[in-house]
Amino acid sequence: MILVTLGTGDKPFKRLLETIDKLIDDGAINDKVIVQSGITKYKSNNMEIFDLISKDEFNNLIGKADIIITHGGVGSILEGLKRGCKVIAVARKACFGECANDHQKYIIEEFSKKGYIIGVTDLTYDNLKSVIIKSKNFKPKKFKSHTNEMISTLEQLIENDNHISWFNKYKYFILIFLIIIVIVIFIII
Repeated sequence: MILVTLGTGDKPFKRLLETIDKLIDDGAINDKVIVQSGITKYKSNNMEIFDLISKDEFNNLIGKADIIITHGGVGSILEGLKRGCKVIAVARKACFGECANDHQKYIIEEFSKKGYIIGVTDLTYDNLKSVIIKSKNFKPKKFKSHTNEMISTLEQLIENDNHISWFNKYKYFILIFLIIIVIVIFIII
């Protein structure tokens, strides 16, 4: 099964669904395709499409998916990687009104370069078809989340600071600095 997720952004990504639909029509995709389309309105006889689904349903679908095809949002990419899925990420483009700027292209290039995903920065029928074929043998690099380490580091910083804000910690230095400024101004005047 292929899970297509377009995230929860405020701009549609109809171009991706049209390309996938054509690949199904042409027999290039034979798998069942389920789509979480977000705000993208699209009708298809080939795909099962939901606007939004619950987190539990989404997690269940990810668990069943052989491939996840997603837009280039970091959250969507990481969701698939954390579960060890094969992820194909397709960049939305500003010139098509799919996003405000082309940042997804750069996100996808970085994840691809490191071997985590297969990226598509230029969506065409042929590009997506070749990437889907390539995905059959693709072994993604194992992704290790550093979220817990980041939380631990922040907790240590807060604990080491004894919960004192930077202002309280340096208020005497600030006070002395302000007194010096006032004296210098008084001398100048």
